[in-house]
Amino acid sequence: MGDETSPEWMNKGDNAWQLMAATMVGMQTIPGLVILYGSMVSRSWAINSAFMALYAFSAVFVCWASWAYRMSFGEEWVFFLGKPAVALDEKFLLGKSFLGAFPTATMVFFQGVFAAITLVLIGGSLLGRMNFRAWMLFVPLWLTFSYTITAFSIWSPNGWLFKLGVIDFAGGLVIHVSAGVAGITAAFWVGPRSEKEREAFASNNMIVALGGAGLVWMGWSGFNGGAPLAVNTLASLAILNTHVCAATSIVTWLVLDSLCVGKPTMFGAIQGLITGLVCITPAAGVVQGWAAILMGLFSGSVPWYTLMVLHKKLKFLNKIDDPMAIFHTHAITGILGGILTGLFAVPKLCRLFYGVPDWKKYTGLFYGLKNGLAHAGLTQLGIQLEATIFVVVFNVISTTVICLVVRSIVPLRVDDEDALQVGGDKSMHGEEAFALWCSHQDKDTKFENVKQNKVYDTKDFSSSIDESSTKKASSEVQMV
Repeated sequence: MGDETSPEWMNKGDNAWQLMAATMVGMQTIPGLVILYGSMVSRSWAINSAFMALYAFSAVFVCWASWAYRMSFGEEWVFFLGKPAVALDEKFLLGKSFLGAFPTATMVFFQGVFAAITLVLIGGSLLGRMNFRAWMLFVPLWLTFSYTITAFSIWSPNGWLFKLGVIDFAGGLVIHVSAGVAGITAAFWVGPRSEKEREAFASNNMIVALGGAGLVWMGWSGFNGGAPLAVNTLASLAILNTHVCAATSIVTWLVLDSLCVGKPTMFGAIQGLITGLVCITPAAGVVQGWAAILMGLFSGSVPWYTLMVLHKKLKFLNKIDDPMAIFHTHAITGILGGILTGLFAVPKLCRLFYGVPDWKKYTGLFYGLKNGLAHAGLTQLGIQLEATIFVVVFNVISTTVICLVVRSIVPLRVDDEDALQVGGDKSMHGEEAFALWCSHQDKDTKFENVKQNKVYDTKDFSSSIDESSTKKASSEVQMV
């Protein structure tokens, strides 16, 4: 029975799942991507890289509740954007959401974590050289003038692409294509890292990076499983398809690494994981399991080719520094996933997801050919391509304008070459990620004893100190 805190229109199970799914998506970012970014870069940029993710997540939520949520899902202002307004009043937040059997507060939180992870993904293209103050300006500007327009157009029931019939189950276009295109566009304007960083791009802790990637993987159950906005069969199907596709993509990527490069790598496994997750996202709950396998094969091979082969052949791509390969893992893969959705989408599943009686509106091309609805299938594929082109072109333009505006206020990158060599942790934050570390310079290995403020050079150990001193020094280093 309903009461003031649990009205009759609210489904407690759906509400609990949406809150849980949103929390899982949040954990993909905090701590997932924070750990992944901080571990994949060199130690001199570890704090800065993790900090960029933490700041973006925080800033997005302030803007989201203040004006951006209602620009994305509110009352139509123009055909591609909602009216900006606050989402902080209890009367608004405790009322029934525009979709789903739960309060608007749950929807604001759920959609907020998606907006936040999009900005963090863009940051992956800018690690190792961006001015943190420029990043502080970029995040709210891009959220306001880019993300809200794409989200409203594709996800809001009032959006023009939503009305047209585009299929984007959980954000392949809104999040991943947007982030990938915006990331490489911003990377062009910010410029590359130092030559030393680009040539010797070694992770400071690959095992910890794998842990961060694991959080991203498991958190994707909330990412795709929360898209139906209910605890139902489509949520179950979406979660299973997500993990099947991701696993297939990892295996495919590692096989290609083994055959063509000679060695399977953990970096390759992480990239294959991400491409599998991204590719299935626009289709997770509207395709069958065999389609998830096929999408995993495509997501483990096509981005592998563009990253490992094509990227090296195209001079334009070589000039743009994208440390986390966001362009390949999110833009290329997101576009691939959107097109494959137009091929594999099952009309019945789409009808259940979108709640429409018209079977012809959401028909994958292969099902259209099978059922004598070739025109409907071709139309759907055309809509997918139209939406993709819109997202790509719009993000190139909007991100360029935003970068130029930010550049007119503060430098986009760390402008001191010496600071680039020292690293962002010291130059921008005055902190170090690791108090005790090893530095390889001119083939000499130095161990710093922080407690005693002494430096022991292994090259001179045998000739400069006796056996007792060696034992003492070694015990001091171990204690620290």
